[in-house]
Amino acid sequence: MALSIKEITDLITASIPDAVIEINDLMGDNNHYSAKITSKVFNNLSKIEQHKLVYKSLGKKMGNELHALTITTKELK
Repeated sequence: MALSIKEITDLITASIPDAVIEINDLMGDNNHYSAKITSKVFNNLSKIEQHKLVYKSLGKKMGNELHALTITTKELK
């Protein structure tokens, strides 16, 4: 069962409450998404650390219900 954009958004905001999130369904299949996430939590973290926070928020859903997610993170000043 694939995850909806709302479910992905809810998972991320549960861990990163101030996140501003834009998600696009790349293939129209509810399985391949791109996400742009902006948050103060990312300030002073490397891109790898920022992405790890996002993947952690998705937990075991990533790679299972959520097949592919391209992540772009941005610090919120």
